[in-house]
Amino acid sequence: MKNRIEDYARMLIETGLNVEKGTNLVISCPVECAPFARLCAEKAYDRGCREVIMNWSDDALTRMKYLRAENDVFDSVHPWVSDFYNKVTEKNCAWLAIHASDPEALSGVDPDRIRRATAASGEAIKPFRERQMTNFYPWCVASAPGKAWAKKVFPGLSEEDAKEKLWGLILDCSRVYEGADAAKEWEKHMLTLKERVSKLNELSFRSLHYVNSIGTDLTIELPEGHFWEGGDEKTADGRKFSANIPTEEVFTAPKRYGVNGVVFATKPLVVNGSVAENFSFTFKDGKIVDIKAEKGLELLKAAVAVDEGAAYLGEVALVPYDSPISNSGVLFYNTLFDENASCHLAFGDSYPCIEGGAGMTEEERTAHGLNHSIMHEDFMVGSR
Repeated sequence: MKNRIEDYARMLIETGLNVEKGTNLVISCPVECAPFARLCAEKAYDRGCREVIMNWSDDALTRMKYLRAENDVFDSVHPWVSDFYNKVTEKNCAWLAIHASDPEALSGVDPDRIRRATAASGEAIKPFRERQMTNFYPWCVASAPGKAWAKKVFPGLSEEDAKEKLWGLILDCSRVYEGADAAKEWEKHMLTLKERVSKLNELSFRSLHYVNSIGTDLTIELPEGHFWEGGDEKTADGRKFSANIPTEEVFTAPKRYGVNGVVFATKPLVVNGSVAENFSFTFKDGKIVDIKAEKGLELLKAAVAVDEGAAYLGEVALVPYDSPISNSGVLFYNTLFDENASCHLAFGDSYPCIEGGAGMTEEERTAHGLNHSIMHEDFMVGSR
């Protein structure tokens, strides 16, 4: 396991982010995953990284703040926060986000506090988000197991056993196999995804129609000039990177006002530190006009009300039913994994998946039918 974890860290730095000599690397990570963050930092310095800059988080302190801070705290962001996110990504940067949070870290927190904080943060770090969505710099989302997350996935095991088992699954799903070259295995997988992208782009669909046995009947129009993406990506200056490890999806942008019908989620969704289950969205002319949920209704309502664009779709992704993540049969309670076990959609911001989109202004992309929001929340809709 130790050797595989080291191979995984090396793959994230060398293949996921393609860190080059002189690059500044930001690692965003929960404090309990510090040993893995240090390993990634070591691999980055081995590649000639100029500086590793840590961006720590802590579920317990975040929860404490949402429950006990003064109410007006959630309507603004400290200037140093926007300075950090916006300025560190201005040039010569790579960003590694290690997702390992407790899926229910904010359970019971007032959803309106979360909505207001999300809106304030989104506005404050808008340049950072724009650069990420347009691949201005290489970025990668990956995972390492936290204890609370591991116990949520494997409640019948001890903390340490659950963590060990989750580590094994993370590595398997990321194609980090014992005795194999992780980078080569990942490269083969990227070629498979690129073949699927090529086939979909040749078809030039005008719309997609989703149906399943639990009631989904949804039509999604695609904007003129759209294209599918998947696998590794490139920055504006041509550096190859992988935004998600693992990944199984190919994706494009829907037409903002061209979504109609109802869609039922097929897996629970962890959103803003709580879990929503058995929910559905009804769309009319692109907008979510009705939400039903057995659990997390107010949470979902708050999420789609962060700004005007949050109530519209920003991504449509196709995922094979046969994949390491899906075949594991495990519900991860972590969108990085669950979205790659199921076809999914996202409400909120669109990736610029139209011809010339990366070079367009926000207003130009909107005019071409893409959605804009400070939100981008994936939810799973695929079933067998």
